Amino acid sequence: MSRRPFVAGNWKMHRTPSETAPFMERLIDALPEGPDVAVCVPFTSIAAAASSAAGSRLRVYAQTMHELAEGAFTGEISAPMLVDAGADGVLLGHSERRQYFGETDEVLRLKIESAHDAGLEVIFAIGETGDEREGGQTEPVLRRQIEVAYRGLSVERVARTTIAYEPVWAIGTGRTATPEMAQQAHAFIRSLLPESARNGVRIQYGGSMKPENAAELLAQPDIDGGLIGGASLDATAFAAIVGAAPA
Repeated sequence: MSRRPFVAGNWKMHRTPSETAPFMERLIDALPEGPDVAVCVPFTSIAAAASSAAGSRLRVYAQTMHELAEGAFTGEISAPMLVDAGADGVLLGHSERRQYFGETDEVLRLKIESAHDAGLEVIFAIGETGDEREGGQTEPVLRRQIEVAYRGLSVERVARTTIAYEPVWAIGTGRTATPEMAQQAHAFIRSLLPESARNGVRIQYGGSMKPENAAELLAQPDIDGGLIGGASLDATAFAAIVGAAPA
């Protein structure tokens, strides 16, 4: 089955609303034809990004959300709030959310369901740490993250959830999995999915993808795009990664 490539940029804690509009204009002008494209922006920049992206193919995602639709959770943002602010989707399970904010596989299971309930598109990030890879635990870790978070998720929702494989040891370190290492992990992740959905699920690579290595990574048969960190803050670099995806 042919899967349309999908490249998403994760801005992390960068860009105010006033900085977002001019950047979005530069990015939209620079984007080549081809893959699906999204930017994952801070909560405060969602409305500005959505307004700038209107009429283009660029999608706007939040970087996290609470698992409940409403309640006494000071400082939290729900899926319906994201929809109302103009978000098309949400990134869930990023390693920084797991590491610094204690997000567990079980909580992420609830968040995935809540996001789909609200009609949001979902990118679900998984991956192993350096210690886990060196200890031969890559596959057990990936299996646990998928099996717990997808427990009870309908096949239809599995099919509509993009997965981002992000080896934690390669995020922001300049280290990158070789294309062969990345492909092996992607193929294993795909094997964990329901047979009726697995060939249609898009799996992005999210470990220090740059213009210099994007084409080689994106040429692998089970790598369907990228979740881009630092390079997504540079419109020219991000557009070059998008342009490296197979047509």
